[in-house]
Amino acid sequence: MTEAVLLVGGQGTRLRPLTVSTPKPMLPVAGVPFTVHQITRARDAGITRIVLATSYRSDVFREFLDDADHGVEIVIATEDEPLGTGGAIRHALPYLNSSGDDPVVVFNGDVLTGVDIAGLIRHHVNSASDVTLYLTPVPDPRAYGLVPTDATGRVTAFLEKPQTPEEIVTNQINAGCYVFRSSVISAIPTGRPVSVERETFPQLLADDARVSGVVDHGYWLDLGTPLAFAQGSRDLVLGLAPSPAVPQIGESLVLEGAVVARDAVLSGGTTIGRRAHVESGAVIEGSVVFDDAHVHSGARIRDSIIGAGAVIGEGSVVAGAVIGDGAHIGSGNELLDGVRIWPRAHLADGTVRFSSDS
Repeated sequence: MTEAVLLVGGQGTRLRPLTVSTPKPMLPVAGVPFTVHQITRARDAGITRIVLATSYRSDVFREFLDDADHGVEIVIATEDEPLGTGGAIRHALPYLNSSGDDPVVVFNGDVLTGVDIAGLIRHHVNSASDVTLYLTPVPDPRAYGLVPTDATGRVTAFLEKPQTPEEIVTNQINAGCYVFRSSVISAIPTGRPVSVERETFPQLLADDARVSGVVDHGYWLDLGTPLAFAQGSRDLVLGLAPSPAVPQIGESLVLEGAVVARDAVLSGGTTIGRRAHVESGAVIEGSVVFDDAHVHSGARIRDSIIGAGAVIGEGSVVAGAVIGDGAHIGSGNELLDGVRIWPRAHLADGTVRFSSDS
């Protein structure tokens, strides 16, 4: 039996207003909550038991577990106060059956990846590592901490974000999936916040523990921002990112109960949520339209997220924007380049035009 901990306790502040009432891992991505994509990939890799390490809105996760059988045993460990990545992993330990040298897989709750999970576990066991990290190379690593490895794949350092070109000693970054020996988890301090990136991993290196890195060149995306969230959803629909939970692959995904006019144009991996309504002449590209939203005739939406129950008025343009749940955008508005409209906000007809050039 292999167990896993899925870290889903964050509030998702970078994704507001989408996360005002819904935890980030429970937002629908390509038709299902993002957590479902992670659970199904873990299940298909042979993981039989998953602990959801929750904090913010843990009640939403409990309702989710009551609604469906995902083919794997799932239990919830809820923190009374946020404990950081390391603290959350340690808090989940009493909910695990693993002990000693047993491998425990840990996933960050906001990373979409195609990494070979079973292969990562095999490498961990075969290399007799204390911790194995999934690493990914990125074109520009300046926004990330760096994780260099030696010729044997052993991690040599955990470096802060580079400030100068000379500090970029590798383009490998921590990609948000790990395999721990259970005994290493038990050594994480309790009762206070702990960061695995800043405290646990550097201390393991200082103690000469074996920390391995597996570099994977496949798909990887942090879904922490609205634009990345929309990209992850469309990549799943288009089949560019792997997940057994995607209902179908193609230019668009229209969920049960949605009504789409015959001459509406859906492309670029767009998802139309349940009971949503897209009227005649609307054009939607590379976007996510949540359940019960209504897109009126002639509206144009690109690379955006339209919240549950939101209304986009006739002829309005939304590009690179986030419209909160229940918001009402009147006809003839233009919302571009990172605009975020709060839930249940109301914009009258033709009152708003926003772009980076205005």
